[in-house]
Amino acid sequence: MRQMTAIELRDFLATGVATVQIDVREDIELEFGMLEDAVHIPMQSVPGQLNVLEKHKNDTVIVICRSGKRSDQIGQFLEQMGFSDIINLAGGMNSWATDVDTSMTVY
Repeated sequence: MRQMTAIELRDFLATGVATVQIDVREDIELEFGMLEDAVHIPMQSVPGQLNVLEKHKNDTVIVICRSGKRSDQIGQFLEQMGFSDIINLAGGMNSWATDVDTSMTVY
């Protein structure tokens, strides 16, 4: 699994590469902001959604949470399930809010 800072991820996404972005935060956390193309699948729901995610095993999957810890755990889980290209947003949405989109709230 690759780790990318918010700045690195912003630049990576700007290249137009196709990605699947999974935001694993809880519903209440989404009020603080969410990446435009992200799909919301709360952390505890990811194992039950593997049948839906299966088609993305060979895609670039970006995993996102508040601080990068939950997304790192889900990234490791997805790798164990055979996903080949996982990126964790190191520092999570708080880093994104600080370094990329200051209109979002750090919480």
